[in-house]
Amino acid sequence: MSANGSYVIDDKERGIFLLDRSVHVSEDILRDEMRKIFAKCWIYVGHASEVKNPGDFVTRKVAGRPIIFVRDQKGQVRCLFNTCRHRGSVVSTERCGNARRFMCVYHGWSYGNDGSLARVPSEEAYTAAFDKGDLGLKTPARFEGYKDFWFMNLDPDAQPLVDYLGKATEYMDLVVDQSPSGKMEVLPGTQEYDVAANWKLMVENSVDDYHLPTTHSTWLNFMKNSGVVMEPPKGAGMVLPTKGLAIDLGNGHFTTDNVNFRGRPVAAWIPLYGEAAKEEMAAIRAELVERLGADRAKRVADTNRNLVVFPNLVINDGSSVTIRTFFPNGVDKMHVTAWALGPVEESESARARRLDAFLTFYGPGGFATPDDVEALEMVQKGLANWQDDRWSEMSRGMGHEDGEQLNSDEFHLRLFWRKWNAMMGEQA
Repeated sequence: MSANGSYVIDDKERGIFLLDRSVHVSEDILRDEMRKIFAKCWIYVGHASEVKNPGDFVTRKVAGRPIIFVRDQKGQVRCLFNTCRHRGSVVSTERCGNARRFMCVYHGWSYGNDGSLARVPSEEAYTAAFDKGDLGLKTPARFEGYKDFWFMNLDPDAQPLVDYLGKATEYMDLVVDQSPSGKMEVLPGTQEYDVAANWKLMVENSVDDYHLPTTHSTWLNFMKNSGVVMEPPKGAGMVLPTKGLAIDLGNGHFTTDNVNFRGRPVAAWIPLYGEAAKEEMAAIRAELVERLGADRAKRVADTNRNLVVFPNLVINDGSSVTIRTFFPNGVDKMHVTAWALGPVEESESARARRLDAFLTFYGPGGFATPDDVEALEMVQKGLANWQDDRWSEMSRGMGHEDGEQLNSDEFHLRLFWRKWNAMMGEQA
């Protein structure tokens, strides 16, 4: 930490931005993060399509808290703490399913899927002061959704979700607009894996186009050899195989915003999809134009983006739509979960292309994920020298921060670190 109590040196006059490497290795900092960031921010829980019917539920950990994400019998989407009010056991041990009630296997207390305490074995043994109405499953202080994306907040005084998201909703809308009905759904199958690296390194990696030519050279060569045009137009002045911007969305949120040169399964044909896909993809584009107008359709179909909602939600709207979260399981380990998202009306063939794109790039055996995991773990290993090599240099592009920001610069990474640093300096 620098002398002024900050974890960054942010010298805009000289164009220098340095990050204290202790942020990736300190157990004390991780404990502060749980209190000052994960307990204060809106944290993504799940998508409503995961619990389509009354009684549908999934269990997962969100910011270290075991929760039940469920739709109750009245159709209301809820988030319940998966902790019995009796002696603290996990109540639901199933990963997903459909249930009217959840029963704790320890002493048999059971709860409705709205969280209310439904049954207590041998209830007559309790005194008159025992009130089942006060002993339903606890819930987060706040639980709100935006277009089927549901978030929780442990802070009762937090601003409304839509205000927190702010300009990020504009980019979430670009995802939802891919569906004729405005309804997207999480596709069957979940990717889960652990990375031996600090969770914040995944934030950086998710939006860092500077690493593409080196870390992902195999993928770039594969696309080129498949007949996909990867170079930007002549005169674009780009060395990297993308032409895109980094956009500040406020409140710690940001996104890359790329003109697309390689096609997307949503409506842009490329040789990799085969000749049989041309007609259907032309029809998808025509539907977008008719429904949204030519300009909005072009925006939806011909640009792609990696959106970060602070602190740890990434929506990759590129070769597929991917929702990805990652939580610390220790200072040098994170757990990553990723889902593919698609329009509910999508045809079988269009969905096959979407899933193929999802697995080919983001899958655990795909072109991107193994490379990125190895790179992040190499960073974490290198940080063992942090006490003798204290600062990470993150000044790329800082000389033109008042102008257009390229996604191959580090402007958007600095946005994250400025927000993180400010929150870590606040009183918990």
